[in-house]
Amino acid sequence: MTSRIESRPEYLSFEAALGARKLVEEIMLVRPGENVVITGDTATDARVIELTAQAAAAAGAVPTVIRYDTRPTVAMEPPAPVAGAIAHADVWIEYALSYIMHSDAFRAAMAAGARYANLTGMDVQMLVDTVGKVDFAGTTELGRALVALLSAADEVHITTPAGTDLRARNGNRPVNLRGKPAEKPGETVMLAGQISWNPLEETQQGVLVFDGACWPPNELGLLRAPVRMAVENGVVTSIEGDGADAATFRRWMAAQAALPTGENMYRVAHWSLGFNPGVTKPTGRIVEDERVFGCVELGIGTKGAWIGGEHWVAPAHTDGSLLNPTIELDGEAIEVDGRYVHPTLVEICHRLQIAGY
Repeated sequence: MTSRIESRPEYLSFEAALGARKLVEEIMLVRPGENVVITGDTATDARVIELTAQAAAAAGAVPTVIRYDTRPTVAMEPPAPVAGAIAHADVWIEYALSYIMHSDAFRAAMAAGARYANLTGMDVQMLVDTVGKVDFAGTTELGRALVALLSAADEVHITTPAGTDLRARNGNRPVNLRGKPAEKPGETVMLAGQISWNPLEETQQGVLVFDGACWPPNELGLLRAPVRMAVENGVVTSIEGDGADAATFRRWMAAQAALPTGENMYRVAHWSLGFNPGVTKPTGRIVEDERVFGCVELGIGTKGAWIGGEHWVAPAHTDGSLLNPTIELDGEAIEVDGRYVHPTLVEICHRLQIAGY
């Protein structure tokens, strides 16, 4: 991970305050009197937590801030007081690096009706670049256009210069726009600039190569060398690659697979497309890395029910990104070498003033 933590409290203070207000009012749709719980661990940028709490208070809500120790990996159960607080939240914004999405505490909070945003590892620079400066409505429009194209297609074929060659069939599975306003109780939203789905598991075949970023494990982030995997019927069957990153990932995956529910650790959990205009390259922060403009990202391990189709629990969930992809839907390219080529997408990118369009 590339450190961008600036110790001076005045660094981007005005711009970050705008980002926090936008997050609270336009994305989480916080209303007066609502209980807003903001959770972070000791690896979280404290200024982001404080700015968000101030924005919630300014919106007439009741902010509650909780910080706790940074856990060894993601999806671990939090301390009991954290679980208790989020179970009573109207809105829950999570900044913890070792996020607890996919935990039992998370599922209980969703069942109780919390509107939730996972913004793991967000710092001031990310808040400014990916929220404050981004045309949220325009990015949402681009996401809806991508959803429409994916929903109308059956066969998906993804290739990359690094060696990815992956095919699957959608089979009418839902395609989810995650970067949208949190409108309904129990709804999970993510940072703008991503759609996610999981094609029919038994149709997912080919080669998957992470060449941008991969996290967890904590030893990774920005990849120094590609991690190459074989995928058969939606399951990773081998992990290879030159250098230490592939070996680290292979060992971590094997360790997770040895734990209870480990039989699900190698299952592909979701496919995602990233398109946040504020993210132009991987940074080692997975929330950004999943949204590099034009990238593809796949998750492995626990699969949330919201994705659609069968869902399952594994000891952990990991994500990795694919750079400069070519995406074909039923044989028609919508993106070539990381640049959208479908006329509808090109027109929206032009209006968003994306470089190269």
